[in-house]
Amino acid sequence: MSDKTVNKKSFTGLVVSNKMDKTIVVKISTKKLDPLYKKYVSKSVKYKAHDEKNEANEGDTVRILECRPISKDKTWVLQEIVERAK
Repeated sequence: MSDKTVNKKSFTGLVVSNKMDKTIVVKISTKKLDPLYKKYVSKSVKYKAHDEKNEANEGDTVRILECRPISKDKTWVLQEIVERAK
């Protein structure tokens, strides 16, 4: 069982809050086609992610990676900052 591969989910989103210590709130927006009305519907979800070095700021585009539960709400960790806010 040592050759077990683990596929973790990864999302890219926008940082909407960094007011907590070592925690950021990332908003993931997706568009999905409604099967009945044939129109695209926007949906967004907010995830709390662990930011060990407090390096992400509001407005940054970041990639988060699924991990073990760090606290009650945090099960994601900051993988990289894709683009800094201007």
